[in-house]
Amino acid sequence: MSADISKLSGNWNYPTAMRFGVGRINELGTACVELGMKNPLLVTDPGLAALPMIGEAVAVCKAAGTSCGLFSDIKANPVGQNVDDGVTQYRQGGHDGVIAFGGGSGIDAAKAIALMGKQSLGVFELLESGTNWEDINPAEVPPIIAVPTTSGTGSEVGRASIITDEANHIKRIVFNPKMMPSIVIGDPALTVGLPKMITAATGMDALSHNLEAFCSPHYHPMAEGIAIEGIRLVKEFLPTAVADGADLEARSQMMIASSMGATAFQRGLGGMHALAHPLGALYDAHHGMLNAILMPYILIRNRPVIEGRLVRLSAYLGLNDASFDGFLSWILAQRTELEIPNDLRALNIDTTQRELVGKMAVEDPSAGGNPISLTASEYADVFEKAVSGDLT
Repeated sequence: MSADISKLSGNWNYPTAMRFGVGRINELGTACVELGMKNPLLVTDPGLAALPMIGEAVAVCKAAGTSCGLFSDIKANPVGQNVDDGVTQYRQGGHDGVIAFGGGSGIDAAKAIALMGKQSLGVFELLESGTNWEDINPAEVPPIIAVPTTSGTGSEVGRASIITDEANHIKRIVFNPKMMPSIVIGDPALTVGLPKMITAATGMDALSHNLEAFCSPHYHPMAEGIAIEGIRLVKEFLPTAVADGADLEARSQMMIASSMGATAFQRGLGGMHALAHPLGALYDAHHGMLNAILMPYILIRNRPVIEGRLVRLSAYLGLNDASFDGFLSWILAQRTELEIPNDLRALNIDTTQRELVGKMAVEDPSAGGNPISLTASEYADVFEKAVSGDLT
């Protein structure tokens, strides 16, 4: 381990207890013991479940004297049935905690499983009951440990999960303060094996979180400050993480930037996510890739309000052209370098559901953080430009 990497390690207590650094996964078992878990359920996705790191994580837990179950029946965009099936296994196994292990999909599903483990209603029945999370007794929610293996969603430091309602083709936000993991173990070494395109797409997702938080009209100076530095970290380290996946400094900084983005978006998200959520539900496309493609189109639409803000951000980033156009040029160049497509056609998305996408976007909770209040028709227009590649 290089001297620089050795400095990228520490214990933090914001926004929850975080243990960060290469090799920290070896503390998973002791973290379970600290939280009183004797029989946690490790929840992850099928791809990770087949890798040695999951078996090693289970072994670490058992070495600390805990049992450890495994549930991995989770789609890339987790659906309500995945949560219900996980809850069934949680109950049948007599589990007393959840280890949320993976990318955004695995962690989101795991947090929802923990939330619903002792509830009589299904996850969407709860949302439709009228009082949502207020119906849940906090004492009924077991402790959660989060172990991220990608650097994008930042779900490890969030109090919500995004779960797809397949029957209605919509992504729903499941929220509860107790869904915030009690301990996060951030071990950048777990991200070393990520393919280049997943590294790029998840990294651009982290950028979208920080950038939309920075552009949000809501007042939250602390979140704004976090977002600015998160954007700088992505600028400095995402290209390296994609080009050399074994670079632990780049992997570490991107994992930090991811957690920063999810912390910063307490200030709000915006049009990128307002469109990405319905498109993910309708087309089952990768969330980070959707945000990466949508990014310049939303920036252009918001230009009248955010131009001055992006001038200030560009100066902080050290761009040669500290202007809106300079910032946009950097975004476009970054996407080209990372081989991110310029338009949604690359994801086999067309405009046949144009009006539905616009309607779903304006109804998405993220729309409330967009710097300009857009109508359904205006969202549909942005969507059409993103399909055709029209950056005017």
